[in-house]
Amino acid sequence: MSAEVSAATGRRYGIQRVCRVWRVPRSTVYAKRQPRALGTPTRGRQGTIDDDQLLEAIRQDLVESPFVGEGHRKVWARLRVQREVRVSRKRLLRVMRENQLLSPHRVPKGEPSLHDGRITTDAPNVMWGTDGARVATVEDGYSWIFVAVEHWSTECVGFHVCKEGTRYAALEPVAMGLQRIFGSTHVDVARGLAVRHDHGTQYVSHHFQRQLRFWGIAPSYAFVGEPQTNGVAERFIRTMKEQVIHGRIYRNVEELRRAVAAFVERYNAHWLVEKLGFISPNQARQASQLRLAA
Repeated sequence: MSAEVSAATGRRYGIQRVCRVWRVPRSTVYAKRQPRALGTPTRGRQGTIDDDQLLEAIRQDLVESPFVGEGHRKVWARLRVQREVRVSRKRLLRVMRENQLLSPHRVPKGEPSLHDGRITTDAPNVMWGTDGARVATVEDGYSWIFVAVEHWSTECVGFHVCKEGTRYAALEPVAMGLQRIFGSTHVDVARGLAVRHDHGTQYVSHHFQRQLRFWGIAPSYAFVGEPQTNGVAERFIRTMKEQVIHGRIYRNVEELRRAVAAFVERYNAHWLVEKLGFISPNQARQASQLRLAA
């Protein structure tokens, strides 16, 4: 196109004009015009060492190093400072990866978790999820919000807002849910129910686990380091933060508690659940009670 002659001016368009109109770098055009040998850099200063020489220098450095399990950054720094081998860190990383020279201590062990199952249930009162989050306030500093969420309809069955996130506070939303759904907190009131929680200190404490057993609840532990296995409670907390936490400033715990209580009431009444046909958690609970009564 650059060799074409303009009908208006009678002159060639030129590569600079064509590249400017098409928004293509001229260096790319020049590089395409001149085929290069395999492994030769396309631009910038030519490398002073090829991959085979670099690999040999890397192997020698690893043998001479008094430490084990070091990453590619340490190898790159020693080659650069002590031997004046000037290569980019990304190139050195590529060579080490292609030759299996990266530290085995920094590679995740075991088989990956595919998470091909599901944590939602097909009926109410089969599994609840519980989790907590910290929120900053002006006068009281960081405060805690604990919630308990139904896995069937994502209904928030209980919540608790407090200053100290202790094991006793973590039990409050579960107790609120039992009182609201089952009518009491007596022994074995919720036999058959499971509560999904993570490995936080509040949830693995002896008091929390013993209280669950008192109520007849089976603990269901999420996988370590995989919050998606407690995804129902995690997703509710994310929604709550988006709606009433982010972008807002609360003076104290009491003001935060009122905001959370208003949100929970609004959420249960109006949040539409797709898997239930876009009805609210309250509507799903009422429909379930009518089916049981019939």
